[in-house]
Amino acid sequence: MSVVSRGLLALASLVLIGVFFFPLWEIKLIAPQYPEGLKMFIWVNNITGGTPHDLYNINLLNHYIGMKPIKPEEIVELKIMPFIFGFLILFGLLTAILGNRKLLITWVVLFIILGIAGLVDFYLWEYDYGHNLDPKAPLKIPGMAYQPPLIGCKMLLNMQACSFPAMGTYIAAASMVLGILSAGIEILKKRG
Repeated sequence: MSVVSRGLLALASLVLIGVFFFPLWEIKLIAPQYPEGLKMFIWVNNITGGTPHDLYNINLLNHYIGMKPIKPEEIVELKIMPFIFGFLILFGLLTAILGNRKLLITWVVLFIILGIAGLVDFYLWEYDYGHNLDPKAPLKIPGMAYQPPLIGCKMLLNMQACSFPAMGTYIAAASMVLGILSAGIEILKKRG
């Protein structure tokens, strides 16, 4: 591996540390009773509200329509994700030190697969929360599902639900782009 490729991969790995300091995703709910909106932030290891009361209020609203309460301590992915990102950081740094082209390609491919798997898992998580409703819920509308969009905004009864990547996801994407650039340099160098 060239010095440039190694440097880009090391930078990609170090940039990835940022996911531990910024939320990965943001979901905002706006309704007549909450005109300022309720926010929920999904971090690498936690789910928090935009204010100390937002997550409580989201769970309260969810109760009326039969959604399960969002309990961060019970979500397995929040226990696993810190180790996944930690592994990517260490594996990337080790690969940059060793200068092994095959390990670089493995890092990039693994990162892409994990990114896709993460988005699919998040969609399935949203689907479960929005469709598997308690039949004893106080508010029941036959055929109505309350799954927020993966990306974008959607009306759910009188509430607008918006879901978008947050800073942590952009940091991960920047890290991935740096890794792909590093791999691209190596692939072009090998062909040239």
